[in-house]
Amino acid sequence: MSLTILAVVTARGGSKRLPGKNLRPLGGRPLIVWSIEVVKGIEAVVDTLVSTDDPTIAAVARDAGALAPWLRPAELAADTSSSADVCLHALDWYEQHRGPVDGLLLLQPTSPFRRRDTVERGIDMFARNERRPVLGVGAAASHPMHCFRLEGQALRPYLEGGTQQRTQDLTAAYVLNGGFYLIAPHDLRERRAFYAADALALLSVHPEESIDIDTEWDWQVAETVLGRQVLP
Repeated sequence: MSLTILAVVTARGGSKRLPGKNLRPLGGRPLIVWSIEVVKGIEAVVDTLVSTDDPTIAAVARDAGALAPWLRPAELAADTSSSADVCLHALDWYEQHRGPVDGLLLLQPTSPFRRRDTVERGIDMFARNERRPVLGVGAAASHPMHCFRLEGQALRPYLEGGTQQRTQDLTAAYVLNGGFYLIAPHDLRERRAFYAADALALLSVHPEESIDIDTEWDWQVAETVLGRQVLP
């Protein structure tokens, strides 16, 4: 039996730090389209559904070949709305109208440089490991042992013993890079979260895959990456 996966792209119309980012052209195409196109032709991905509260984003998504069957309810379009709740809303609709799926793949539009081969590798990990959650990760920019907190203007190690160890003596640290979240529907419904102790790490070997566009500076970094033509 072949695996069936629903890809969900979550794209609100509002953005305080970078207004209109999901429709802003990056490399000649709207930011959201990067996440729609990366899964086209992947056999396991049966549909890509865009969850948005913005009619213009919905129209662009449809033109790019994605489903955008409704506008997201206002209660799921606030700054405090969780990705899990948004995805559950999309999943419930899809399974009611199109049938059950084996996995839900969250593709955040702010991670445009995820590669097709990375997506396929993550899906393969999911299939080969009894459909345990698979989350995209990249190397942490700063090791937690070298981070600080402030007490007034005084620096204090964020972790006990921090700043006293050489980087080469520390266990490598990783962070979720926002590019890949794959989970079985029953797990998402039970946990209402993508991370759990049994989650597997999909390590990005290409640094640009961990670019997460949330500010104007991030956008400039993304444009610089495109300008240097380091992408396949």
